[in-house]
Amino acid sequence: MTIDHFAGATIIVPTYNEAPNVEPLVRRIVAAMDGVACEVLFVDDSSDGTADEVRRVAGLVDTPVRVIHRDEPVGGLSGAVILGLEQAAHDACVVIDGDLQHPPERIPALVARFRAGDVDAVVASRYVRDGSAAGLADLTRNLVSRVTTALTKAMFPLRLRDCSDPMTGFFLVDRTRVDLALLRPRGFKILLEILARQQLRVAEIPFDFAERAAGASKASIRQGARFLVQLAALRFGKMSAFAIIGGLGAVANLAIMWTLTQLGMPYIWAAIIAAEATIIGNFLLQERFVFREMLDEASSGRTRFAKSFAFNNTEALVRIPVLALLVETWHISSVVAAAITLAVAFVARYAFHALVVYAPRRGRSARTQRVLEEIDEQVTAPGEL
Repeated sequence: MTIDHFAGATIIVPTYNEAPNVEPLVRRIVAAMDGVACEVLFVDDSSDGTADEVRRVAGLVDTPVRVIHRDEPVGGLSGAVILGLEQAAHDACVVIDGDLQHPPERIPALVARFRAGDVDAVVASRYVRDGSAAGLADLTRNLVSRVTTALTKAMFPLRLRDCSDPMTGFFLVDRTRVDLALLRPRGFKILLEILARQQLRVAEIPFDFAERAAGASKASIRQGARFLVQLAALRFGKMSAFAIIGGLGAVANLAIMWTLTQLGMPYIWAAIIAAEATIIGNFLLQERFVFREMLDEASSGRTRFAKSFAFNNTEALVRIPVLALLVETWHISSVVAAAITLAVAFVARYAFHALVVYAPRRGRSARTQRVLEEIDEQVTAPGEL
């Protein structure tokens, strides 16, 4: 898209319980975009009446303002943004948070840089000269943000070489340059998802990240865990997300086993208890973070759990005698032997869950087919995304 083809911009605002911020946000957008054709599109997952507030405010301004309310927030904030990209009236789409931490007054700068015609996306960055992350709640969040940004850029050195702030939620993208079918919405780092999955020409402008005006922050330990799984899935595919959870389970398994043996329990019983606890914990995490997009077409939750529980216990029945053999015959430390057997069991466990536990009940949708094709590709590590 060049300046001659620019017809206007859609400002996409994904919201979750942001009703108090709607009117000031819309009024600031309208004032900032004076003279530039635009619409404001809210994609709302709220339960606090945010959608009704958007409809009320739409009657107060001349700029088109509309809302899409989702009863089921599939894909979280990322899924909301993708829906907004699909439903936007213009190809130039600006994504901005609804909490007023992203200043609407910077939208014209995003648009102006985009209209130069040499980029596909313009990112509002906290980390370029004249930018600021002062709105992060405290020093810890600021440090976490910078560390995760550095980690992300290290994992995608080519795709993110022109982007200093891939974690920002404030950017403009030409939706005609984005293959939405490639995206796997999860969590809230949609820009990372877009840039990591396809090569785009990127430019940046600075902005000051402000303090939240109203409402509660959505940041949480759960969101942090979801981000780590997203990052692993982007870099290595679904198998690595499974591996992260398996690794956490393995650490928990060893910790439980070590604690019980230190309390005087025989190592065999300690291994059994540790295995049962981590089997259940791993299943719950896999449901949430690895195979979530396959749940609608898979068997019921009880059936999935029964299959997973039966397989993992069968695997444990095989693994624990091997554990005993390693300890009693080869005189290997019980904890080291447990680590070896857990590593060997990983590939079989992943294959069974991907192809049996979460197999579709009947037929395959295009989305499920893509997921299964992705699973098949995880046997070998991909190159630079």
